[in-house]
Amino acid sequence: MLKEPNAPRYESTFHEAMVNVSFTHNWCIDKIKQAVVPYDITSQQFNVLRILRGQFPKPATINLIKSKMLDKMCDASRIVDRLVQKELLEKSINGYDKRAVDILISEKGLMLLNTMDQEVNLSAILSATLTEAEAVQLSDLLDKLRGGF
Repeated sequence: MLKEPNAPRYESTFHEAMVNVSFTHNWCIDKIKQAVVPYDITSQQFNVLRILRGQFPKPATINLIKSKMLDKMCDASRIVDRLVQKELLEKSINGYDKRAVDILISEKGLMLLNTMDQEVNLSAILSATLTEAEAVQLSDLLDKLRGGF
């Protein structure tokens, strides 16, 4: 069935908000990709490095990394292997469980993130158009949308 030419684009304001959240998510991901590309890493690799810096000096497991990743659909094992090849991470056999692998950010990985902290301002993506009060309001609304998480 064809819609009338003057029919609204959305079935409701909730539908419009859902489309807007999805569109904005993709916009944010694209901005992060643009920010990290000069450092020869992907946004997912950047996410893993930041997770491991947060764990440092304690090692992490693949399962811990997966649980904290923003993109739950990515292959964390492959991302870790690529970061090991770039010498940004180190892998070793767990001392207590030979089946487990410990993953630790390397000195080179820490130095890369330190450089990026100084040169890449991710906050500027939002602060260019939102006030601090608006950013707080946006965060509160998004938390409410997800049920307080």
